[in-house]
Formats: sequence, structure tokens, C-alpha cells
Amino acid sequence: MTATEKTLDIRRPSKWVAEVWLNRPDVRNAFNDSVIAELTEAFQILSKDNDLRAIVLSAHGKAFCAGADLNWMRAMSGYSWEENRADAQKLADMLWTLDQCPVPIVGRLQGDCYAGGMGLAAVCDVLIASDNVTFCLSEARLGLLPGTISPYVIRAMGTQAAKRYMVTAERFSATQAHAMGMVHELCTLDTLDAKVAEIVGVLCGNGPQALRACKQLVQDVAGKPIDEALRIETARRIADIRASDEGKEGLQSFLQKRPAQWTQAK
Repeated sequence: MTATEKTLDIRRPSKWVAEVWLNRPDVRNAFNDSVIAELTEAFQILSKDNDLRAIVLSAHGKAFCAGADLNWMRAMSGYSWEENRADAQKLADMLWTLDQCPVPIVGRLQGDCYAGGMGLAAVCDVLIASDNVTFCLSEARLGLLPGTISPYVIRAMGTQAAKRYMVTAERFSATQAHAMGMVHELCTLDTLDAKVAEIVGVLCGNGPQALRACKQLVQDVAGKPIDEALRIETARRIADIRASDEGKEGLQSFLQKRPAQWTQAK
């Protein structure tokens, strides 16, 4: 891949759906500074698109993402502390940009999903993996730690599982990731695209504003104490959406046993 080629392949199969493909199959879609910059820019743009109801995050080739690019790691080995700090901040900011995207992100995984690739997988709202996926938090094996990805990985796989796999740097299977709740849907490689299309279809049938509100609700409520302030806030949110045009249309379409207006045109 030349310096002028894009590290992402961005597609728009419909008005409601965008696909973001990692496009460095020759290096198993490993991260470098270009990938980080392009992912940040792509999701900043997609986050502002009010027509979108789903974004599929995928990768060309046999692997989803093998972690950091070897040439990039080689360059980092000579960085000063300040340079390492600035470099790591870019990765942290990229993951935050994806995590805060208001549009639901569907992760489509195949092959290796290592290190930083696990960070990408962990920020997806729905994670679909083929049964050939192998996960690994490999940083400790190199004398490092999975710092910037840790908030998302711990949230996705749980504290106990994260403790084990961060300190051991063991590989684990898609079946194990499914059992711990990190992977939502497990399928064969041959049926991966069909399962992704099924989930995207479900998302596109839901209220477009409700999709975004539900994603934000989970982010805002998770881990909070169920106190009076939270009860007041959640009651306010449901009142707001019931009184909205979309909420009224959704209720009326249900009572009248007809498709909602937002399902009519793609």
C-alpha cells in the first residue's frame, strides 16, 4: 500500500447505513498513525449524519486487526516520553470518538483481533464474530500494558475476565468471548455477512431517534446509583420521547397495526 492510498474503505450501501472497512489486509489491518487519524476523521463525519441508523465496522482480508503495525512500533521504540504521550493520546481520542458516536456501531469480526483491535471491537454496540476469531490482549508479553483500550475492554468483557487476559496475554476464542458477553452473536465465517445484515435490518426498522436515545441512555445510566436523581432523569427522558413526533408516530402505528413512517424509505 502506497502512502497515497487510504487505510479505510468507506461505503454507503443505503441512506441509513454506512460501512467502514479497515483496508490494510497485507499487514492484517494493523494500526498505525494513518489508521488512527482516518478512523477519527471518518467517525467525526459519520456522527454528524442524521440519516444514519447503523455503522458497520469491518475489515478486509483474513484478520480484523492484529494490533499495532510493526514499523510503527519500531518508530515508537525511539520516542521520548513526550512523544509517546502524544502518540498514545491520539489513539485514546480515536477510541473515544468511536465510543461517543451517536449512531449504533455493529462490529463484524473475523480472524485475529489483538491488542488495539480489541479496543475497536469493544467500542462496538453490537459485536458479531465468526467462530474463527482469536482474541488476545498481548501487551504484557511485550513489556507493555493495554492502557488506552482498557476502559472499553473492561466494560465489554468484565473485570474478572480482563484481569486474567491482560496479565496472562493468553489467546482466547470467539466462543469464550461469547460466553463472557463480549461477543453478542457467534456464527460461521460463511454466515457472517448474513448475520450482520440481519442485525442491521433490525436496527433500521427501529425509530431513528429512539436508537440514538437508547444508546445514550445506556452510556449515561450504566454504573450509576439508582437514587432519586436517576429516577427523575429516566422519567424525564421517557416523557420527552413519548411527547416527540417519533414517539407519537410509533405508538399510533403500533395501535393501528401499520408500519411506522420511518420504515418507508431508505
